[in-house]
Amino acid sequence: MLDALTVAIGVAALALAAWCGHAAWRDQPTKDWHFIGMAVVTVLVLAQLVIGLVMLAQGEKPDEGTVIFVAYLVGAFAAVPAAGMLSLTERTKWGSITVAAGAVVLAVLEVRLYDIWGTTGA
Repeated sequence: MLDALTVAIGVAALALAAWCGHAAWRDQPTKDWHFIGMAVVTVLVLAQLVIGLVMLAQGEKPDEGTVIFVAYLVGAFAAVPAAGMLSLTERTKWGSITVAAGAVVLAVLEVRLYDIWGTTGA
């Protein structure tokens, strides 16, 4: 996988978590600007998903197995949009907390994806 993209996604996810956490601290729901941030993070993860699938199609293999790798790729892709959808149903500070939690989950998934891929594809 691309280490730089994985790090960029992790940093962007943690920045989104901090931003939405700050909104929750101020008793604010997610706003349009938060959704733009979620879209940016989601586009980065979409790029990672496509790159990961292309690398698999080219015959490269993750250290810990293809099925678990694809499952984590899909889970990473779904984490922030799912949290964003939930935040739309909860238009209070808890919606912001939901997005912050989803972004932290994404950052953890990125660490795990890095571990799963290993050094065979680097």
